[in-house]
Amino acid sequence: MLNSIIGTEITLSAFFLCTAVSLVLGVGVALVGTFRAHSSQSYALTLAVLPAAVQVIIMLVNGNIGAGVAVAGAFSLVRFRSVPGTGWEISAIFLAMAIGLATGMGYVTLAVLFFLILAGVMLLLTAVKFGRGQEAARILKITIPEDLDYDGLFDDLFERYTGSHSLEKVKTTNMGTLYELRYRITLKKEPVPKAFLDELRCRNGNLNIVCCREETRESL
Repeated sequence: MLNSIIGTEITLSAFFLCTAVSLVLGVGVALVGTFRAHSSQSYALTLAVLPAAVQVIIMLVNGNIGAGVAVAGAFSLVRFRSVPGTGWEISAIFLAMAIGLATGMGYVTLAVLFFLILAGVMLLLTAVKFGRGQEAARILKITIPEDLDYDGLFDDLFERYTGSHSLEKVKTTNMGTLYELRYRITLKKEPVPKAFLDELRCRNGNLNIVCCREETRESL
């Protein structure tokens, strides 16, 4: 059942069958790879056709799988030379490559089973928010005048509106006339209370305040 459908020579029927499976599974990988992710149309199209492209490469270098994997890997990772990619995007790329490798060698049933298992695991982990930090976690940046002592300046407000807070970084801005304080906070409730921001503005002289989610999109 899991044997290759390709014998010593590649037949036309085997080629069309492998290509059809690659394209169908490629569309499935594109749907999984863009699930709850901010992805472009070009990225989705790349995932959809990548298994078929890898499959053809493997068929062309039949008998030299190492060369086929090297060429396919080089092509698939070109995107990340100039565009930052998340771990999720790279995982989808390698999933598409693995499917193309399996279909290129004629293991069509194995490719289908592999896609169903891995796609199911990826969607399940996404649904249960596996590895995601606290939803209420924020990065708070507050600008204050240089003559204002920031030590304990906002402690009473943090006690009232946050579950936890820590001062992570202090830096000078505007030729040293201002300080920018960077806090990591966990809000007691969502969304960010307007009263909290208003009271911070009263303390820092109505200078800039930025409250945002921590950036987690890292290029790999």
